Amino acid sequence: MQQLDQFKTPQNFRGRPAWYVQIWWIVEAVLFRTSPQFLYGWRRFLLRSFGAKIGKKVIIRPSVHTQFPWKVSVGDYSWIGDNVMLYSLGNINIGQNVVISQKCYLCTGSHDYKKPEFTIYSKPIIIEDECWLAADVYVAPGIRIGKGTVVGARSSVFKSLPANKICIGTPAAPVKDRTDDTISSQTIVRALNI
Repeated sequence: MQQLDQFKTPQNFRGRPAWYVQIWWIVEAVLFRTSPQFLYGWRRFLLRSFGAKIGKKVIIRPSVHTQFPWKVSVGDYSWIGDNVMLYSLGNINIGQNVVISQKCYLCTGSHDYKKPEFTIYSKPIIIEDECWLAADVYVAPGIRIGKGTVVGARSSVFKSLPANKICIGTPAAPVKDRTDDTISSQTIVRALNI
């Protein structure tokens, strides 16, 4: 069982000193979250000022939370929706023309429950170009979602997903090609293991 008095954050885990992290959190709370919705350029500026790589015309809502912006990269013309959590203990790389819909949670970190010191670790998340994560999708550490894939609302992604698929469920699984207009109830049942 875990012995939390033995827990230690690994050296350089945050990628910046603790005081720098605190400054970001203050800036996010005071300047980022209170900004009017239409000030996308202002929020891009703030994130870039703290080391995020933000592409052209990226739309980021004021309610987005970014743990460590210096570990985040977002490609040109992508959209990050309301109340999205970019829990960037590890790197998050979001491609171009990607939609991350409201309330999605991209989680790059967790703990090793087998160790008594409850060791924290991180693994990167990669969302390739032209993906769409619909509302309230959870993405686990170490996941890659292939180019053009759509992940349905309220799905949980625990394994990497191939390109150009429609994926649904918990755990998320491909149910058809993105360009395929047919889907049967049997396909959905198999994907959801019902």
